[in-house]
Amino acid sequence: MTWSAKQYSAFENERTRPVRDLVAAIPDHPVHQAVDLGCGPGNSTEILAQRYPDAVVTGLDSSEDMLESARQRLPALSFELADIGAWQPSGQYDVILANASLQWLPDHEVLYPSLVSRLNIGGSLAIQTPDNLDEPAHRLARAVAGNGPWASKVAHIAHNPRHSVERYYDLLKPHCIKVDVWRTTYYHVLEGGAQAVVEWFKGSALRPFLDPLDETEKQAFLDQYLLAVTDAYPPSADGSVLLPFPRLFIVASR
Repeated sequence: MTWSAKQYSAFENERTRPVRDLVAAIPDHPVHQAVDLGCGPGNSTEILAQRYPDAVVTGLDSSEDMLESARQRLPALSFELADIGAWQPSGQYDVILANASLQWLPDHEVLYPSLVSRLNIGGSLAIQTPDNLDEPAHRLARAVAGNGPWASKVAHIAHNPRHSVERYYDLLKPHCIKVDVWRTTYYHVLEGGAQAVVEWFKGSALRPFLDPLDETEKQAFLDQYLLAVTDAYPPSADGSVLLPFPRLFIVASR
């Protein structure tokens, strides 16, 4: 799947707010080594580095475009091309941050405890994942994918399954001294009406549906999606759209 740092960063302030809340919730503990898994264009890594200015902070991502943007943003830090699912670090970490990245990976029952095992004693795994698969934006994307001339290419595409809050707690607690879990719904104010909703998801959830299509099909898909979300996300009095966006947070400390 291809990623565009420019497209993703179009709503940087809104996308960065959850990681600020997440990093602020990490318990106070000496941090010497910290890593940002799925660092994207570096906005989350910057928040991590600000919290731990004396630590060695690194970022990993599977997209060269994202890494190029992150390196330009934070030239003093180290960024590496890597697949989180196959990540085998040589050392341990005091903080592992995964902001809006693990939802793209399967096998959370194996992945989450494995990440905890990479922590030093006292260290924390901090995760934020979108919890919005039942929101109109996602439901309509699946409907458009299954009801157009592109259906043979994309109707089968499904996001990786996500567990309940209780299941994530049960997965992590045997390996941790404390697991904090909470859910927050952000209402992102998007200027530009329903088209802004399309632009938001072009940078994330629509990528799996758009990547297999040719340029003509992509535009037709986006036109049909725009019609659908226009009804689902009516404008406010000032013309902006309020995009409800539930997010699940976990801070698991070893």
